[in-house]
Amino acid sequence: MKKIAANMVLALVGVTLVMLLWATLSQTVAKDLPSPLKTWEESKVYVLQPFDKRGEMDQGILRMAGYSLFRVAKGFLLAVLIGTPLGFLLGASNLFYKMFDPTIQVLRPISPLAWLPLGLVLFRQSEPAALFTIALCSMWPTVINTMQGVRAMPQDYHNVARVLRLSAWKRLTKVWLPATLPFMFTGYRLSLGLAWLVIVAAEMLTGTPGVGGFLWHGRNTTA
Repeated sequence: MKKIAANMVLALVGVTLVMLLWATLSQTVAKDLPSPLKTWEESKVYVLQPFDKRGEMDQGILRMAGYSLFRVAKGFLLAVLIGTPLGFLLGASNLFYKMFDPTIQVLRPISPLAWLPLGLVLFRQSEPAALFTIALCSMWPTVINTMQGVRAMPQDYHNVARVLRLSAWKRLTKVWLPATLPFMFTGYRLSLGLAWLVIVAAEMLTGTPGVGGFLWHGRNTTA
């Protein structure tokens, strides 16, 4: 109990120091930066009425976060559905790996902001373009980690599967999948983090309701 109380006190001290630094910067170095008090006065309506909807971009913070979370969930699900089998193919087939790994290594580091215009060209609507960008940018950790999990599988596992004459389906579900799960879930965790980063940028550029759209709208209306 004392340890919990001590941790809470330390956390409170840390928050207080950050607030003091913020207030100092707003009064000295960055005069255009609003102080914590002014920020609260301007944003309290969104926090105290989190589900209200007064306009397309004038909504409570939880409602806006809900839009973003729903898009992230859909984009992440697409990334998992595409990235997992692709990772298995890359890990299981040397031919497939040699054919497509160079292309994947080129596409993987491309910025999310570069994919969004392509999505708008392909789908001509902001919502599917945002989902396309989220799925494409966030699936690479799933692909790479699943591939590494399959390739790191001990050779004894493959030998046992051959001795038992397991079918391709049983080999996948009874041998490959259990052995690869730790790698896959690491990829899923990293992909989910990337999906949340991408959605903010995508909403900012498309102007759709959500956390990113809310931030961009606030910036434009206060500029």
